[in-house]
Amino acid sequence: MTLGPLENSSSISSTFLLSGIPGLEHTHIWISIPLCFMYLVSILGNCIILFIIKTDPSLHEPMYLFLSMLAVTDLGLSLCTLPTVLGIFWIGARDIGHDTCFAQLFFIHCLSFLESSVLLSMAFDRFMAICRPLHYASILTNTVIGKIGLASLGRSVAFIFPLPFMLNRFPYCGSPVLSHPYCLHQEVMKLA
Repeated sequence: MTLGPLENSSSISSTFLLSGIPGLEHTHIWISIPLCFMYLVSILGNCIILFIIKTDPSLHEPMYLFLSMLAVTDLGLSLCTLPTVLGIFWIGARDIGHDTCFAQLFFIHCLSFLESSVLLSMAFDRFMAICRPLHYASILTNTVIGKIGLASLGRSVAFIFPLPFMLNRFPYCGSPVLSHPYCLHQEVMKLA
């Protein structure tokens, strides 16, 4: 009986090893202190932005709705990368399962793609405000903003969704060490 790609990859190694920051292993604890502080500031700052935009009705305008989308994207990126990095730096939790790695890879790339789409939408918002100021309120309604946000989310998920499934089909043999503190598509591809 021959093993398919999924059985083959799981029979060789079921985890990847994250290396942290190569060459600076002895300073990981010192690097983690400002990194943890920035992580907490990022979470707190984005939550404050979301809270203020939600509670103040005068801020329910296109620019602030795009800003809230950007804050949610930033929260997602912080939450899917920094706990893994801090786990490596503080307790040496270097092992990450294949499925966990592929999920992290999906969220990192999907949220990065979504962030660039939201920034593009914000540029379109400013373009409309400057070039068509009299038609701005009738063109960019809350419904249109919602459709733009859903289109950006759908676009990023559609482009990134196949990556983890394609990567999972490859056999992984040899050294399972990734040279980053989190899973990235390029690093996982090198190990296939």
